[in-house]
Amino acid sequence: MANGFIGTPRKVTAHLTQNEALSFEKSSPGKKAYRLPPLDVPEVDPASLLGEAAREDTGVLPELSEIEIIRHFTRLSTWNYAIDLGMYPLGSCTMKYNPRVNEFVSRLEGIAEAHPYQPESLSQGSLAIIRQLQDCLLEITGMDAITLQPAAGAHGEFTGILLARAYHQSKGNPRKHVLIPDSAHGTNPATAAVCGYEVINIKSNAQGGVDVAALEQLVTEETAVLMLTNPSTIGVFEHQIHKIADILHAKGALLYMDGANMNALCGKTRPGDFGVDVMHLNLHKTFSTPHGGGGPGSGPVACKKILEPFLPVPVVEQDGDGVLHFNYDRPDSVGRVRMFYGNFGMFVRALAYILANGPDGLRQTTEDAVLNANYIRKKLEDLYELPYPTPSMHEVVFSDKRQTKNGIKTGDIAKRLIDYGFHPYTTSFPLIVPGALMIEPTESESREELDLFIDAMRQIAREADENPQLILDAPHSTRVSRLDETTAARKPVLRWKAPAASTPLAPDNSPAKEW
Repeated sequence: MANGFIGTPRKVTAHLTQNEALSFEKSSPGKKAYRLPPLDVPEVDPASLLGEAAREDTGVLPELSEIEIIRHFTRLSTWNYAIDLGMYPLGSCTMKYNPRVNEFVSRLEGIAEAHPYQPESLSQGSLAIIRQLQDCLLEITGMDAITLQPAAGAHGEFTGILLARAYHQSKGNPRKHVLIPDSAHGTNPATAAVCGYEVINIKSNAQGGVDVAALEQLVTEETAVLMLTNPSTIGVFEHQIHKIADILHAKGALLYMDGANMNALCGKTRPGDFGVDVMHLNLHKTFSTPHGGGGPGSGPVACKKILEPFLPVPVVEQDGDGVLHFNYDRPDSVGRVRMFYGNFGMFVRALAYILANGPDGLRQTTEDAVLNANYIRKKLEDLYELPYPTPSMHEVVFSDKRQTKNGIKTGDIAKRLIDYGFHPYTTSFPLIVPGALMIEPTESESREELDLFIDAMRQIAREADENPQLILDAPHSTRVSRLDETTAARKPVLRWKAPAASTPLAPDNSPAKEW
């Protein structure tokens, strides 16, 4: 066993990383990373402009030279994982590559510097981008109307349920409860509760889909909405979706679709065509805008015509002479859900992606994502338990059932995967699969990268049988080994304090930190 591995990992080898102190610890008084020319205008006392709001003391800030700053952040960056280094197999997150063309277009002069307060007469280009993206998303989803205003997927859920609530209230029947399958995204129950509804859970059947017979018993005239994730969080498409929609509509209820997994449907089928009344999209998941810390997010909500009057204000409309403008005069609207109109930079990136791919390219993207997930499934199903036999769409969910006999759980496997040069998959979710390993490769990954991932997962399965302690102690290659995650979550250290002059030295002879 060399370098902590059974066998030879093909993706990574051991490598050196440099130690790096905090920027505060590297600081020396008087250092600067800039040099300004002499002031050639009269100096103004900030207090004369800001009054009591002027701050004379900036507090304790690090003072560093330019080269120290560059090296500091470059060294820190080598400790991180990124999509430019390799695969992010996070299931249900669709961590796809963000094409550089998106970033180029979003930085074009006139787009990047557009101000939300500038007059509509000077914003026709920006309004045209919004309008064209709306048209594209309506064609992709098969819906009738849309708002781009919500700031993220969960915010889109909230907006969609607000539309449904306003619709039922307009009919004089506010209704009381929302049905949510146990395979839905975790934010769905929270959204329904925040909007004032009682949440009723629906158990999945043996195939991982909605139990249609149970649904028929649960839907009443008090049912407002069924919040359905399709494909579900186990990567299964609801093959009885038309019947599900018919059951709801027969009782006057609405079908809401969590569109987070549209990467499995885009260009192949349209939710509006199989009975969905309202849905949200995640621009980062399906249309390649930045995700997570690289955001901000965007969660457009599309709906059928019956819900259009309730869309958030403002909406983009076009005059008879072709001039675009915002319409705020919508008496039935649920109101604003976001400042201005939404995260415009994300609209630009998503539209660039859609136009670069075109209809055939978007369809190919979906097909490749589904192919990649099933390739991984086929290559690993002999070593990892597959809880549902139903065909997978864009992601595959295994369980740790075969590894638990050696004391190995999904979280342990995920941490060991770091040593093989991959970001961990999603662990312990969805909850309907005990010990879940949730893997979504997206269309971004080549067969070569998939084979490296599969090789790593197979070697970890072998380690679980031959040397389980190696996995239980993982990761071994990171600068910090396995953490006490409970303590880290409950007692986070959020502030650095300079050590006192009398502070004793740490064991490595460096000044001990006072936290």
